[in-house]
Amino acid sequence: MKAVRVHDYHADPKIDDIPEPKLEGPLDVIVKIGGAGVCRTDLHILEGQWAAAMSPQLPYVIGHENAGWVHAVGDGVTNVSVGDTVILHPQPSCGLCLACRRGKDMQCVNAFFPGLSDNDGGMAEYLRTTARACVKLDPSTNPADVAALADAGITAYHAVRKAVPVLWPGTTAVVQGAGGLGHIGIQCLAALTATRIVVVDRNPDALELAKQIGADETVVADGSHVDAVKDLTGGEGATVVFDFVAEQGAENDAWAMTAPDGYQYVIGYGGDFSAPTLDFVANEKNVIGNIVGTYTDLAELMVLAQAGKVTLHTKQYPLDAALDALHDLDAGRVRGRAILVP
Repeated sequence: MKAVRVHDYHADPKIDDIPEPKLEGPLDVIVKIGGAGVCRTDLHILEGQWAAAMSPQLPYVIGHENAGWVHAVGDGVTNVSVGDTVILHPQPSCGLCLACRRGKDMQCVNAFFPGLSDNDGGMAEYLRTTARACVKLDPSTNPADVAALADAGITAYHAVRKAVPVLWPGTTAVVQGAGGLGHIGIQCLAALTATRIVVVDRNPDALELAKQIGADETVVADGSHVDAVKDLTGGEGATVVFDFVAEQGAENDAWAMTAPDGYQYVIGYGGDFSAPTLDFVANEKNVIGNIVGTYTDLAELMVLAQAGKVTLHTKQYPLDAALDALHDLDAGRVRGRAILVP
């Protein structure tokens, strides 16, 4: 099969011909990929940012936002059958550790992460995963239309879902960054809360899309955006700021836009956050990190997606054009999400 593999960091991946994956255990599932999302994390992988954390053996196949059709199942699989349409939780978990028993799939002590760790991902024709990672979809669903919900979607939904209890009517939520994750977060906020949604982005096209999918106000990130958010909130700042950027100073802008007793959700990464400890104490602000989401987060998100309440704005590329997709994402030429279709 054809697959997109990292051979060296700080270099483009290559499209190789490699053997198809095989079933290795009774709970394994082989999925024929129908769509694989291209994520900014893939760019960070190529930069070597995940090398120390995940220690993958090179070369390996990237791609952690995957959907498709069940191609083969192990002897112990009962929840899906060959031919089923599925979207895959990006981090298969064991189901037996304490984190799994608590429903915290992303903190499973025995988890693996296809496309990041020493396990091949889904920028290929086939992928090996496990039964626990499979969420069965309506057979009419096109996997390419939903693939990016497997990571971008679940990550955005997970953050919004945690913030729902404090986003009652009369509050304000700021979404910083209306790209691949942020445009999903906007729709999740509109579907789950009655908060006022303010979107901050430097790209006018991204702000125009934000207006179409649920933003009540938009602010251009032109250096005066922190003051603009303060003006929109009576000088206080937002109850919750969802930072889908979190680099190049945006992480500290998010802190400045957060109201006293408010919440800064850090979803993007790459920067360095710092704030005086007195600000934490005097203003009782909260900073909360987010990584992927739970299996139930993905299942709930798919209910919203199949009801048309959350839709992905995508640009599709054939698998052979994976380098074009990665370069377009890096250059900011993708509105929404780039999807590879084998």
